[in-house]
Amino acid sequence: MLKSAAALLSLVGAVTGFAPAATGPKTSTNLNAEKSPAVPFLPYPESLKGYTGDDIGFDPLRISDYFPMDYLREAELKHGRIAQLAIVGYICVDQGVVLHPLGQGLSSAAAHDVMVQNGVMGNMLVFIGLFEMVSWIAVSEMLQGSGRAPGDFGWGSQFIEGKSEKDAEWLKYQEIMNGRLAMMAFGGAVTQSVLYDVGFPYLN
Repeated sequence: MLKSAAALLSLVGAVTGFAPAATGPKTSTNLNAEKSPAVPFLPYPESLKGYTGDDIGFDPLRISDYFPMDYLREAELKHGRIAQLAIVGYICVDQGVVLHPLGQGLSSAAAHDVMVQNGVMGNMLVFIGLFEMVSWIAVSEMLQGSGRAPGDFGWGSQFIEGKSEKDAEWLKYQEIMNGRLAMMAFGGAVTQSVLYDVGFPYLN
């Protein structure tokens, strides 16, 4: 029975990423290990150290143990930037701004289905795919040690040039935090507008 329970716990740990570093009993070293400020009952994810925002230490699934941090940070920055554009666009359309003739008089949620039916989204997907293929060249070179910083496409560097190291790090941290907020905001706005058919500020 105990062996079955141990096997089940190992399986759950492997699937969720909470697998312990060692199978033996906890030692005093394990008990005194540095804890994550974000999730105090979990150990600090070592792979996060040295990256902007590492003071939070949020990686409860330990994804950073299985993928390169440069790749993960690149993905986070990309999703955060897209979400920042997306939430602004979503609100603008719901406020009456017409970005495409077929969207005239439609909410953002309703315009999506109309655009899909008329092939507009398909065209956009092609262009996004082309951009992704080109951007992957830079990401691939970064993972091979080119020295490129995650998310650095040479745009916006003028906001950091001439800044002290502390100020530059603060600006980078702000981008990450705003990106995370935008991802949550966009998800919430879409959910509210679709479920309850409401517009900005998406309150039911």
